[in-house]
Amino acid sequence: MRGSSLATRLFLSATAWVVVILVITGIVLSSVYRNAAERSFDRRLNLYLRTLIAEVATPDEPPDRQFQSLGEPLFELPLSGWYWQIVRTDTEKSETRASRSLWDKKLPKLEDHGAELTAAGIRLGYVDGPEGQSLRMVERPVDLGADGKFLVSVAGDATEIFDETRSFDYYLGGTFAALGIVLLLTTIFQVRFGLAPLKRISESIADIRSGRAERLEGEFPVEIAPLARETNALIDANREIVERARTHVGNLAHAIKTPLSVIVNEAAAHPIDPFANKVLEQADVMRDQVAHHLERARIAARVTIIGTVTEVAPALEALRRTMEKIHRDRGITIEVKADSLARFRGERQDLEEMAGNLVDNACKWATSQVFIEVLVEQPAAPGAGPRLRIIVDDDGRGLSAAERAQVSRRGQRLDESKPGSGLGLSIVVDLAGLYGGSLALGDAPTGGLRAELVLPGI
Repeated sequence: MRGSSLATRLFLSATAWVVVILVITGIVLSSVYRNAAERSFDRRLNLYLRTLIAEVATPDEPPDRQFQSLGEPLFELPLSGWYWQIVRTDTEKSETRASRSLWDKKLPKLEDHGAELTAAGIRLGYVDGPEGQSLRMVERPVDLGADGKFLVSVAGDATEIFDETRSFDYYLGGTFAALGIVLLLTTIFQVRFGLAPLKRISESIADIRSGRAERLEGEFPVEIAPLARETNALIDANREIVERARTHVGNLAHAIKTPLSVIVNEAAAHPIDPFANKVLEQADVMRDQVAHHLERARIAARVTIIGTVTEVAPALEALRRTMEKIHRDRGITIEVKADSLARFRGERQDLEEMAGNLVDNACKWATSQVFIEVLVEQPAAPGAGPRLRIIVDDDGRGLSAAERAQVSRRGQRLDESKPGSGLGLSIVVDLAGLYGGSLALGDAPTGGLRAELVLPGI
């Protein structure tokens, strides 16, 4: 899919939204899970905290009584990451009791780290413990009245929270990556499925342009149906315009030929009068020019018709038989070598007119043979159609570069003894140009003139 295509734009926009939504959702879920892990960890710490507060608040206990391990063996293991600490705060010299795991270290105070008391009267936060451990800690001040004031703290290794959250993030990332791939594949399918009617319209228009169809047929989605209707209406309007143009050209031809014939007849009635001879001469020039421009207008109208295709080989074969009969007295033989797949994007009459002028000109100047070859060239650029190359060679005397330039100009002839008006090659050049083609003259391998006609193919 190209970057400028509608499918690519839809795919890229959908991909961007999928990525944004998955990333935001992943961040939210990770944060929610981390908070859930912290709350679960905090409930465990609070359980130990309440147990310690109950021990502190028990009356008539000896001061040197050893606190129980709270049911957690890690409180007995030195520097295990799990610690509790009780500090008496109402005396000048603080009294501290702590778990064996704390060894000779002390836990920091959350109050010193800016933690505020919650509605439950506790503080929660992260601190750095012994050996640089990251600890999740809960502390609570306890006032026992005459028995003293204490700060009870319990801390646990926060690595459990981090590891659990990291593990969840890995699973979440893998799941979302797989989900993203599935969504992107689904997006590709949806884009292709959704744009399939547009592709069908494109293929139908290509069929119309190549002559395989005349209109857009079939059912289309409601969003595309107006486009199909308007395209068919445009094709119909184009045909109507062409028909009107043909009618106008025909009317113009009759309107001009009638007064021109009158002028010629009047001038021919005075053969001795120099003025009449001059009128006849100029009338012949006018007739040729009018015929040329009317023919060009007629061809231009036909070129606008969409979907006309002509098979080249049968047309040239018929042309060969006709030209051999016309030049039978000179014994001219014509050899045709045409690709059976060669097709001209235009009307047969136009192809016969262009090729007929070239072959007739070759037969006039050939000594004994004329060679016609048709090649199909594949498009040189993406989106372009194939091209037809029609090559006409003769074995005559050929033309120099200056002579080739002269005969290409409208009405210029090198030999007045040959029949014709001198407009044949210029008509071929004009008609080929109307179809987006060209005509080139060169030297033939047989020693004569080579004419190469390039036209649009199918």
